[in-house]
Amino acid sequence: MPTIIEDNQITAKTKELCQAILDEPNMRAIRQRIDAFMADDKTRAAYDGLVEKGQALQQKQQSATPLSNDEIIDFEKTRDSLLANPVARSFLDAQEELHNVQESIQQYVSKTLELGRVPNPDDLSGGNCGHGCGCHH
Repeated sequence: MPTIIEDNQITAKTKELCQAILDEPNMRAIRQRIDAFMADDKTRAAYDGLVEKGQALQQKQQSATPLSNDEIIDFEKTRDSLLANPVARSFLDAQEELHNVQESIQQYVSKTLELGRVPNPDDLSGGNCGHGCGCHH
């Protein structure tokens, strides 16, 4: 079954949107902060170590194994140390900003498809989860 999105106006406009995103000065700054993190092997290793510790603690919790105070303190010290690193902090902030951009774009596109028109600010701030959701927003 062919898709409607092949080489048509939607694809062309999507590519234009992608280029506009890349051309946005704030997006360039985000990319630079991510690239700085990726180039810093020591900071990346510290980040990976924190992620591994967090995953190990989460697995223990999911298996109903109690966490020791030493494990919690070790994780918090590792996290605090990483957050004190300006390259790591900047990377984490950049990730959050990038996530917010993605969420905003997805919200616009989803609302456009749902409403059959370009959404206005009221459409986007309503907190409605969609037809039939039952959340009563």
